[in-house]
Amino acid sequence: MKKVSQWILSSLRVKMLAMFVMLTIVPLIAVGIVSYQKSFRTISEHSKASFLLTADRLARDIDVLFQDTARLLELENHQAVLRFLFSQTDSYADAKDILQAFDLYRKTYRNDSVLNISMVNLYGRGISERRGVFALNQNPLRNPHFQYLMNAPDEVLIVPPDEMLPQDRLDGFQYDSEHVVSIMTTVRQRITREVIGFIVIDLDADTVLRYIRDAMAGHAGYFYVADSAGKPLFAADSSYGHLLPSAADLAPRLDRKSDSFVEDGPDGQIFITYTTSADTGWKMIGIAPLREIVKDAREIRRLIFLSVGLSIVFTIGLYVYLTSRLTRPIQILKHKMRKAASGFFEVKVRPAGTDELADLGNSFNIMIEQIRMLMERSIREREQVRKAELRTLQAQINPHFLYNSLDSIVWMAEAGKNREVIRLVQALSRFFRISLSKGRDLISVGEEVEHVRNYLVIQQMRYSDILDYEIDIPQELRAVPILKMTLQPIVENALYHGIKNKRGKGRIRIYGASDQDRTIRLSVADNGIGMSAGKLAELRGLLDDPLVPQGESEPDSGFGLLNVQRRLRLYYGPQYGIVLDSREGAGTTVEITIPVQGGTHLEESVPGG
Repeated sequence: MKKVSQWILSSLRVKMLAMFVMLTIVPLIAVGIVSYQKSFRTISEHSKASFLLTADRLARDIDVLFQDTARLLELENHQAVLRFLFSQTDSYADAKDILQAFDLYRKTYRNDSVLNISMVNLYGRGISERRGVFALNQNPLRNPHFQYLMNAPDEVLIVPPDEMLPQDRLDGFQYDSEHVVSIMTTVRQRITREVIGFIVIDLDADTVLRYIRDAMAGHAGYFYVADSAGKPLFAADSSYGHLLPSAADLAPRLDRKSDSFVEDGPDGQIFITYTTSADTGWKMIGIAPLREIVKDAREIRRLIFLSVGLSIVFTIGLYVYLTSRLTRPIQILKHKMRKAASGFFEVKVRPAGTDELADLGNSFNIMIEQIRMLMERSIREREQVRKAELRTLQAQINPHFLYNSLDSIVWMAEAGKNREVIRLVQALSRFFRISLSKGRDLISVGEEVEHVRNYLVIQQMRYSDILDYEIDIPQELRAVPILKMTLQPIVENALYHGIKNKRGKGRIRIYGASDQDRTIRLSVADNGIGMSAGKLAELRGLLDDPLVPQGESEPDSGFGLLNVQRRLRLYYGPQYGIVLDSREGAGTTVEITIPVQGGTHLEESVPGG
């Protein structure tokens, strides 16, 4: 987690992505969630309300159907009907009047759902549209429905199909369909209001089923008609029929005029709504899986999630575009700065456009150019300082030898050794001619060897009894350039600090060789007194870092060595220079390593001299 936070804090691109997430994606998700919850609740309530309205419409349609059919019950007030039911004798004229009244009422109310109209008196004498005048074989009051009406003569009884047995039909007529609803009521005498018979209207139950099927349009639910106890009376075929709860389970929830609730079903939650018919008291019950009720809400949810997803994709695309326009130039500038920090000052930024980033790139280019110019000027100034330091080192070397040589000439002149004086002056002349070298700092190895030979000639004339020398430099090395005044201080140091303090005659040997890695090794070995291990370690420590001023801590015996080491390292680099080896009483060997061709600070010539 810590690494992730560090990565976020260290990257401008990730910071911008986090800002985009906080400022766009998070509000989008929040709006999407709120919109989904609001739309889900609204659409769910709308779907439930629509389902309940469908149940109400179904109840009204059925009520209107029975109300229209019940108008035919007005036949009980027809004079011919009253006379027929009250009379005990057959009268063709009365029967004909009644049948004509049936036909007139049919034409008046145009109710095609009515299958048959029939009536019967208390003695079993009756008449119907389909059978005409008939007589029952049993007492009509044995019919339970008629018994109920005798106790409630003012009511209109609606008998569902399952409650009307074929033998209970007045005329005994068998219909093609068993789905018949019977509407019946009493016929009473006008004055005494005494029950004199019953009128029955048979209604095609398919009309009720048709209303139910119309209410089921859209496959959004399943409707059926039940009695007040929840027992199904009319039900159309549906794929949701298996969800129908039992009457015993449903009855306790049907105590209101209308209501809606959710029950757990075998395939998930189911939504149930019902309303009560005002005329029949039947329950119009609608049932559907809850997932079907909220299907539109789920579609809205998918649409919202899709919209949020597309918005997120758009936001990320916008982020990528903006970062490519903003952070990519910054990243390029960062890489250029890293290169500049590593010392590569040739980097350039190619700004595109005229905005602040382009201005920043131009400022970076100007800064790098100024730094490069300052670096070049600093390098030139350091070169001048190094050259001045070299001049100072040479000035320290040359007077030191000159003083000694002049002392020797004066001594020889006083002794009358004119030939030796001439030889010494000639050697000294050639020595300084090579030292000057027309202002050059580099001469050939051959010239440097000649320079040392002249020096040894001069010194041998002074110390002939103690000095002998040998020079063995291969001919192929003599043309290689070398920093002048390299060997002479080493030879001088060997003479004054090695051989001069030794008893007996000393010998200085100068030899050279080249390695396969194009490195020249020139050695100056003497058989002088050498030096102790402590002094050798001290001098080696000074030689390891000769460019650091040592001040008064420099030993006299190492002054020439340190000067040469400084010059070699300034010209050729720290990997070249002097390696010192010595044993007390056995002598000292100084090995000089230089490259075959030039060095890191090599120049062809230096003005002055």
